Amino acid sequence: MSLTSGSATALITTEKLSKTFSRQGVQQHVLRNLDLVIGEGDFTVIMGASGAGKSTLLYALSGMDSPTLGDVRFGGRSIIGLTQSQLARFRRRACGFVFQQIHLLAALSLFDNAMAAGLLVSGDRAAVARRAEALFEQVGIDRATQAKFPAQTSGGEAQRAAVVRALMNTPQVLFADEPTGALDQASGAAVLDALTDAHRVGQAVVLVTHDLKSARRGNRVLYLADGQISGELDLGDYPGPAAAPAEAARAEALRGFLADMGW
Repeated sequence: MSLTSGSATALITTEKLSKTFSRQGVQQHVLRNLDLVIGEGDFTVIMGASGAGKSTLLYALSGMDSPTLGDVRFGGRSIIGLTQSQLARFRRRACGFVFQQIHLLAALSLFDNAMAAGLLVSGDRAAVARRAEALFEQVGIDRATQAKFPAQTSGGEAQRAAVVRALMNTPQVLFADEPTGALDQASGAAVLDALTDAHRVGQAVVLVTHDLKSARRGNRVLYLADGQISGELDLGDYPGPAAAPAEAARAEALRGFLADMGW
């Protein structure tokens, strides 16, 4: 199934993307000849049953894992065949990552975790610090909490700090894999607000989730089954919780789509 993005300009494209794992001599085809376009500024949500290959697809799109067959192009350039050092540079500059498990450096404060990410790309320490300060303010983390080590903070605070780190270098695309899965409702909403804000200023977001509230933030929902995108729902841009009728219609459309997909 070939899917085109709602955006006028393609950012990521795949051609016949396939991924096969061998488990105890048995071939498991997780992705099968998958063609997909993700546009600049799209907020794309990937859903599907457990084990459908959602995370595998996200890792292939970001260059964190190599497909068995097929191609992934970012801005028109294939990332297949890049060396590990080339891939590392590509990811530092073009991609941000937020995972369910919060991979902050335990020996650094929340603020220094963000600084470390920014300084990998820019040598202007003052500018990097200003960027970190603005992002921490955006996600609601005060200076006292910024100075704490990850082990001294709540899961919600640490995950919001992970979002700050992911956004430090203004990536073209933010990849998020179940980022609210281990958070309470308030902390999860704060993380989703940060992703939505990134989308509103033109950054692409690719979100893997099982959570309906998270999925409603996207302008586009893709359903993965049998190694292919079996359906797509165009939700339009997120109206915000204040737009209650629009939000209710959005929720109903998503539930109907997922029912049609057999979710």
